[in-house]
Amino acid sequence: MAAPPVFPDLPLMTHGDGYNDHSTLQDHLALPYITRILMEEEDDVDDDHPALLHAQQPFAQILYSSSTLASALLADQGDTSSPSSAIFKFKGADEVGSLLLLADREYSKDTFSTAFLKGMEEANKFLPANNNLTSDGQGKVKEKSGRGRKDRHDELDIEVGRTSKLVEARACAVFDQMRGAVDNESGNNNKKGRKNKVHVVDLHTLLVHCARAVMDDRQSAGELLKEIKQHASPTGDAAQRLAYWFAEGLEARLAGTGRQVYGLLTAESTSALARMEAYQAFMSTCCFRRVAFLFANKAIFNVALGRSRLHIVDYGLRYGFQWQELLRWLAARDGGPPEVRITHIDIPQPGCHPEKQMKEMGDWLTDIARDLGVPFKYRAVMAQWQTVSIEDLDMEPGEALAVNDLFNFRTLMDESVVIASLNPRDAVLSNITKMEPDVFVQCIVNGSYGTFFLSRFREALFYHSAVFDMLDATMPRESRLRLALERDVFGWVALNAIAYEGEDRVERGETYKHWQVRNQRAGLRQLPLNRETVKMARDIVKNDYHKDFVIDEDHQWLLQGWKGRILYAHSTWVAERR
Repeated sequence: MAAPPVFPDLPLMTHGDGYNDHSTLQDHLALPYITRILMEEEDDVDDDHPALLHAQQPFAQILYSSSTLASALLADQGDTSSPSSAIFKFKGADEVGSLLLLADREYSKDTFSTAFLKGMEEANKFLPANNNLTSDGQGKVKEKSGRGRKDRHDELDIEVGRTSKLVEARACAVFDQMRGAVDNESGNNNKKGRKNKVHVVDLHTLLVHCARAVMDDRQSAGELLKEIKQHASPTGDAAQRLAYWFAEGLEARLAGTGRQVYGLLTAESTSALARMEAYQAFMSTCCFRRVAFLFANKAIFNVALGRSRLHIVDYGLRYGFQWQELLRWLAARDGGPPEVRITHIDIPQPGCHPEKQMKEMGDWLTDIARDLGVPFKYRAVMAQWQTVSIEDLDMEPGEALAVNDLFNFRTLMDESVVIASLNPRDAVLSNITKMEPDVFVQCIVNGSYGTFFLSRFREALFYHSAVFDMLDATMPRESRLRLALERDVFGWVALNAIAYEGEDRVERGETYKHWQVRNQRAGLRQLPLNRETVKMARDIVKNDYHKDFVIDEDHQWLLQGWKGRILYAHSTWVAERR
């Protein structure tokens, strides 16, 4: 049975002719053992003792067999696909260099000469062409000039033949050349290694270390931030862009300037037109919003079947794109469309004027409904979400009531901030339960941004690593629309989660399993997933989007993600007493 490879997770490398070079790989299995032998060398050993020389010969034969360390290192350095090259690169040139330095000891010169003589035939393949040494075939070496030399050790002459100082010099020169090749390879590999680690691994590690240092070692945090910023870039690859925005958040937290940074981002944010363009690009390259719209609209459409009136209560400020599609579906419904009423609830904010945008959105939806022949009414309510109750909705008899939240409830404060018996997050769920809707559609951001900074930082880092990787795979790096998304959406979310605490922190995501418990505690009952909706979502993602987007199901939640990381989740609920 063949011996296992040194690194079981590495495949056997092949030469250009397609065969697996097992012998080369197996020969290197002796290297760790030889290293240990060399490290155990004692100064008081008689290096020239015949018994010792005899015991050393098997190792010399191993070192100078048909696939020697020397031949591997002195071969064409450009052939990076050879087994020797693969093993040494993975093992690390520093370790091989240590082996060569250990071997290059005074006590090993004679042994090396002996091995050199017995492997002369192979060694000639990589010795310089102007070699002045010849062998008489008896294990003895002569100079071409015919000059002899004095014997150094009679015992060694008996064992392997006469050697010359020139042979020893040549052997040592070859060995030095081997060591130099390894040193060069070590330098090259170290440079490549540093580059890879900076872009792929080290930036993540540095960010976590910096986050830890921010809590109790400001000086170290500043040094780590400086190092991170040397490699981070808002226009680089996914890891560099991610590191750039996370470094901004860490720096703002360290300096206590979170509010100022947020104000600067808000002041310098892109125009409404640019945001619309970025949103359109995001919808076309990423399935998350499209699937969320499909999931919500199908649930609302189904509860309106057979009903003449539909009332939609929508939380959060958006552009209204979701309802354009639903209005088309309702217009094409058998028996004609119902009367549709949308109550849009948003939070008043100092310095902002959402009323204007809400009015514009209402006018736009009214025009679309008129063109489609759908009776339509729109009403905007400016209030804290948790304060809106059924009395504020002006319910009419016979209405089908649908409550809709797409990714907004994550910003509500929870029990970590509000110690009262009912925090805003639980209060809004309780009010929805009292509304007794025909369906409550909930779409959430699947991330646990808890109270403790370091755990929250790690979660945000893992979450946004998937997001930035997704953007890198689906949008060009030089795209200005991608820059706008990363700056005005994902960059701001990361900054807020990192730099803010208490009431100033807006991002308070929870996992879908936590939301499930919270909803049930509020008196809501989860509905099973609609199989037609799930099939439509799977078909859309499979046919129209990148292969690494994920659609899955768990405990009646429809899950969306990227490369196995679940980023969003969707579910439907009704009041338990319905």
